[in-house]
Amino acid sequence: MAKEIKPDTELLREYHTWLRLERGYSPNTIEGYEMDLDKLRAYAKENGLDMVKMEYEQLEAFIFDAFKTVRSEATQARILAGIHSWFRFLLYKDYIEQDPSELIEGPRKSKHLPTVLTVEEINRMMAAIDLSSNEGHRNRAMMEMLYGSGLRVSELVGLQLSHIYLDEHYMLIQGKGSKQRLVPISPVAEEWFGYWIQERSAWSLKPESKDIAFVNRYGRPMTRAMVFTIVRQLCANAGITKTVSPHTLRHSFATHLLQNGADLRVIQQLLGHEDLATTEIYTHLEVTDLRKAILKYHPANKN
Repeated sequence: MAKEIKPDTELLREYHTWLRLERGYSPNTIEGYEMDLDKLRAYAKENGLDMVKMEYEQLEAFIFDAFKTVRSEATQARILAGIHSWFRFLLYKDYIEQDPSELIEGPRKSKHLPTVLTVEEINRMMAAIDLSSNEGHRNRAMMEMLYGSGLRVSELVGLQLSHIYLDEHYMLIQGKGSKQRLVPISPVAEEWFGYWIQERSAWSLKPESKDIAFVNRYGRPMTRAMVFTIVRQLCANAGITKTVSPHTLRHSFATHLLQNGADLRVIQQLLGHEDLATTEIYTHLEVTDLRKAILKYHPANKN
C-alpha cells in the first residue's frame, strides 16, 4: 500500500537527497534532472494533474508536448531519463505502487563522432597562449592537463592540490557520480603545473580556494564557463575553425592514444568510463587510414 504523499516542497527535497546520496549523481546531473522535473510540474499544474499520480497516457502527452520544442536527441533522452528517475524514486520510496513511465521509450541516441584536434592543431593552440599574461602559466597548465590526462572540465575545475601527487606522478580525480580514479600526470603537464604553482603562491586566494588547483584572477575557483571561454579564444587565436570545447581535448587525448597503439581498456580506465561501449566511439578511423592499412598489411599489395 502506497504511503501518504508529502507536500511538494518536502517531496522535492527528499528527491534531491535521494539523487545525491543514494544514487550518487553529480551536481550537474542532479541539476538537469530537477530542471526537467520542473517542466513536468508546470505541465501537471497547467492541466490540473498531480505530478505524483500521473498515468502512462498523461506522461505520453507531456512528452509529446515537451518534444515539440526540443529537437536535440540528447536533450530528449535527458528529459526522459529525468522523468524515469522521478517515478523510480516515487516507487522506491513507496509513494506509488506502479511506475507509469517504465513503458515509455524515447529516441535512440545516435552516436556522433566527436570533434578531434590533430596533434598539429593542439601544438598551435598551446603556442597561442600568452605566457607573459598573469594567467598564462595557469592556462597552459590547464590545457596540458585536459589534453595530457583526458580530464573532464568539471574534474579540472574541482581538482584539489591535496589530490595531486607530483612525486608519484599521479592525481586523484573525482569523476562522475563521486567515483574516484587515479590518473597519471604527463611530464609536460607536471612541468607547466610547477610553473603555475610558483605563481599561484603570490595570488590572493579566497578561503574556499586554498586547496583548489586552478583559480581565477580574483582568487576564486575557476568555473566550467571560464575554461570553455579560454579554449574557444585560444582556438580562434590559433586559426582553428572547428567547433571546439574543453571536451574536445579529452576526445583528442583518447583518439591520439588509440591511434598510437594504446589498449582500449586502458583508455577506458583513464577516462573513467563505466562501460567499454562508451569508449568504443574512439575506434573510428578515417577512410584514408583504412586504405593505408590495406596497402601496408595485405599480402596482395606487398609487391
